[in-house]
Amino acid sequence: MWAKPVTLSGQQATLAPLSQSHAADLAEASADGNLSALWYTMVPAPKEVPAEIDRRLALQEAGSMVPFAILDSAGRAVGMTTYMNIDHTNQRLEIGSTWYRKSVQRSGLNTECKLLMLRHAFEDLDAIAVEFRTHVINHQSRRAIERLGARLDGILRAHMRMANDTIRDTAIYSITAPEWPTVQAHLTHQMTR
Repeated sequence: MWAKPVTLSGQQATLAPLSQSHAADLAEASADGNLSALWYTMVPAPKEVPAEIDRRLALQEAGSMVPFAILDSAGRAVGMTTYMNIDHTNQRLEIGSTWYRKSVQRSGLNTECKLLMLRHAFEDLDAIAVEFRTHVINHQSRRAIERLGARLDGILRAHMRMANDTIRDTAIYSITAPEWPTVQAHLTHQMTR
């Protein structure tokens, strides 16, 4: 396997291999801001967190995902993220299925987590590209992805059916290996602000 579970540590956050030991914190995080009520994204309701952890761990076992719990500086799980849609042969992956409790959104935590994940993908795993995907109408997520320095590759129209039976158009962004040094400098600068 090319991408494997790993712990990535920064100044504000640690990305730890996801486990059921994070379930209570993550249920509380989901309740902060009632995140599961957002119809255009997929955040588990508090009572669904253990099943979501099991789902992500099964995908890890199958080799298509590496899930992380996002821990704050106090060691409390405040969200989840993953390497997903992993293409081990071509050394390409997506960073996605990311969510944070409402109280830490726009705190700089996301920037540091993405910097840690991108650095690991490009420098340790030698990825050729990292993708980001989101609902075309999820403007908050799209702005966050664009602030990272990712470029819009295009829109997959009628890409998938959502849990509420609506059809999702998916905005696809990416960062390629040659772009990484510039993106890294940009994210490092953002972290100092």
